Amino acid sequence: MKQTYLKNGYIVTMAEDGETVYDGGGVLIEDDKIKAVGKIDPKMVAPDAEVIELNGRYVLPGFVNTHVHTSQQISRGVGDDVDFVTWLHKRMWPFESNMTEEDSYMSTLATCLELIRSGVTSFAEPGGQFVSGMCRATAESGLRGKLAKSVMDCGDGLPPIWQRTMEEELEQQVADLEKYHNTADGRVQVWFGLRTIFNNTDELCVRTKELADKYGVGIHMHVAEAKEEKAYTYERWGEGTVKHLEKLGVLGPNLLAVHTVWLTDEEIGLFKKHDVKVSHNPASAMRVLGFARIPKMLKEGICLSIGTDGASSSNHMDMVDEMWLTSLIHKGWRLDPTVVPSQDILRMATRWGARAVLEGSLYGSLEAGKKADLIVINPHGPSMMPVNDKIAALVTAMHSSNIESTMCDGKWLMRDRKILTLDEEAILKEGAERAAAIYRRAGIELPDRFPVVKVEND
Repeated sequence: MKQTYLKNGYIVTMAEDGETVYDGGGVLIEDDKIKAVGKIDPKMVAPDAEVIELNGRYVLPGFVNTHVHTSQQISRGVGDDVDFVTWLHKRMWPFESNMTEEDSYMSTLATCLELIRSGVTSFAEPGGQFVSGMCRATAESGLRGKLAKSVMDCGDGLPPIWQRTMEEELEQQVADLEKYHNTADGRVQVWFGLRTIFNNTDELCVRTKELADKYGVGIHMHVAEAKEEKAYTYERWGEGTVKHLEKLGVLGPNLLAVHTVWLTDEEIGLFKKHDVKVSHNPASAMRVLGFARIPKMLKEGICLSIGTDGASSSNHMDMVDEMWLTSLIHKGWRLDPTVVPSQDILRMATRWGARAVLEGSLYGSLEAGKKADLIVINPHGPSMMPVNDKIAALVTAMHSSNIESTMCDGKWLMRDRKILTLDEEAILKEGAERAAAIYRRAGIELPDRFPVVKVEND
């Protein structure tokens, strides 16, 4: 038995029953679980426990990033200042289709570095081509991951290497699930993926739902993402993506719908009826997709969470940045500074995020019996101080650099800003080298935005 005792902190529990905050409180961790929160009885603390004096630092549940393309991390910059079709067909698909399993593994390691530094302890991956590489990297990082394959069995412009039948796509996913699901002490899990309604036949959607229900896992899908998607579905079926998925029987509590920008009131009602979970990605949405109706979904009681999307979409895999953006954009387009308050954004990033990935009973709040997934935040510095509204400051003033330590499953992944589970410099070096090689293989050339003169020095 190993104990860690965090004492004299500002403990923001995010617990569903009251969301109590303990000023001067503590968290007692035993092995991989939280033993006690708040006022800790000294008799519960073992003589050999590691005791950490917080001196007023915050302790929060670890953030849950519900949508991050780990295979896109080393493609960062590939989508800057281009339209959606150019990004997809001339930049992103050529890049991803030229990746190897080792590229995917290294890209996932690089993603994990940024996630750990921004306080994430759990994430959901919507689909790369090499689940095996993603699983290996996630296990090594110490994070929790729900990992899926990018599944497409139809659609225009797919690279030849991705042109697979429905049966091939389903067989590969089942093989990945049976090999990797619940590995790394349960931290690594495999979900089913559906890329988009553009690239998934009706039969694939139906079969995927059947298999996800059979195996008791989730489905990760981009839903009502772009204006072009709405035009496509109305032209083909006379209805939006959500109504079509309902007719197919795909809507349900284990569907994680990402982006959900182009929803009608009726479709929001269908989400509520079927307890569909939503991942809001404000940064990537602002680039080209539009403004999701988050205030409306909050009012209707939809389970909302936050994701960063991939580095090819927003360049920032930083949950703290995403929380800040969430606090601003909905107030701006609604011209209402009261909508989407800070406490709801914290819920989206923690407790509701855990519920969105179907593990609300395991983590997402600091409660006795839950997993020891938490972060330590030091507000001292010019970006956060003075801290007057202590909860709002976590959303509106905090930077990821204020996050000092990250723990998952009772193990420190970062202490005092030092990554403990991965070799950060080696990953960054190899990631850059692999990215350059993929750009060359794919024939992608990024523009010189200003004249470049290479200088040779002796």
